[in-house]
Amino acid sequence: MICLQNSWNFTNIADVKINHTTMKSFGQKAWMLPQPVLIIGTYDHEGNPNAMNAAWGGQWDAKEIMISMGAHATTENLNRCGEFTVAFATRDTMVASDFVGIVSAKNDPQKMQKAGWNVAKAEHINAPVFTNFPMTLECRIIEKIGESPEGYNIVAEIVNVLVDENYLGEDGKPDVEKMQLITFDPVHLGYIELGKRVGNAFADGRALK
Repeated sequence: MICLQNSWNFTNIADVKINHTTMKSFGQKAWMLPQPVLIIGTYDHEGNPNAMNAAWGGQWDAKEIMISMGAHATTENLNRCGEFTVAFATRDTMVASDFVGIVSAKNDPQKMQKAGWNVAKAEHINAPVFTNFPMTLECRIIEKIGESPEGYNIVAEIVNVLVDENYLGEDGKPDVEKMQLITFDPVHLGYIELGKRVGNAFADGRALK
């Protein structure tokens, strides 16, 4: 692919002024924002539930998601059975969600007991559902990209979406504002609670036509 270039060269410029605003350059960083806090649920070879925390993931297609996986116990579980759940971490589940991201079931057999989550079996796939979370996706792997000993990227079909009825709105659909979802801050290594609705998609922009 060939990209046309303008006459400005910012290669060695630390700060660039655009419309009287100073933009500081940080180089290559994994700072895609906002990043989700995804809790991936799988069963191990003995049928025990396991969970891990992942941030590098998102929508791939209308009925598919993508998640970047490293070499984890969860990755081994996915190699045996390509079915898993994805829950979205909240303010109330933040501490345990962080815990399952820093502790491996390989090193701590009591990991899930310490997390303290309630577990049920998914309706349409062979994977655990952690019912402490307001919303969970039931997923099945359809493709592995860049597979290596260090991990791979997975593309998975969304088989079903489960939502706690306490988090449904008056229209019967999930009310995202009620969920108190959190996002991962890769800059300062923190978690930030998502805020309030600020507009209407595919509608408010029409005011500028």
